[in-house]
Amino acid sequence: MSALVRPCDLPVVEKFGPTLQGEGPTAGRLALFLRLGGCNLTCSWCDTPYSWDGKRFDLRQEITREPVIDLAEWAAGVPHAIVVVTGGEPLLHQATDAWRSWIAVLRHTTRRVEIETNGTIAPAPVTMGLPHLTFNVSPKLASSGLEEARRIVPTALTAYAELAARGRAHLKFVATGPDDLEEIAALAERFLIPPRAVWVMPEGTTAERTIEVARSLSEHVIGRNWNLSMRQQVLLWPGERRR
Repeated sequence: MSALVRPCDLPVVEKFGPTLQGEGPTAGRLALFLRLGGCNLTCSWCDTPYSWDGKRFDLRQEITREPVIDLAEWAAGVPHAIVVVTGGEPLLHQATDAWRSWIAVLRHTTRRVEIETNGTIAPAPVTMGLPHLTFNVSPKLASSGLEEARRIVPTALTAYAELAARGRAHLKFVATGPDDLEEIAALAERFLIPPRAVWVMPEGTTAERTIEVARSLSEHVIGRNWNLSMRQQVLLWPGERRR
């Protein structure tokens, strides 16, 4: 393994697992999570602001540089788990030697890998070199508090829609209520996202809130032939980090 890894490191907020993937089509799968620091968006309801918000958090304490060789050894310790790379926005690091080394490690393991992204940065060829890779893409809606020009990048979202048509991406939208669904429908129509690839997730940081919003969404989601994800980590471990 060490021959694959160059001496470089990634900005790690936290790595944890084995745990369960909480969202989307692989919810319930045994998983390892690697959360990288930095994000190009500033969503008002972000549930991991400690990965990017230097105004509220001391990022020098939250983010540490970890050698890729150490990350490789950590991942090797749980060989049956999928690896979920998240953030922040992990694809901000695609141009670095550390990312290339990390991708080489994951390619060598041949295990399933999921990259969670906000959909504003298209995957680079080095990232697409992973044969068992899928993208969990979460385009942000107006409820995020961001202007559309920041949260919707047509070239990137078109690329993910094409991957979704091939089964290599899923589009996950956080909805605060039924009013958000028209915006999701407009994006799905604009970018030709197949219904089977659309997953709606209820906004909420407590189990009670998540269930309340999910109930308000469920029949509407079913009626549009979409999918509903319950965000199991909120239901099982509300407010806990590294779960």
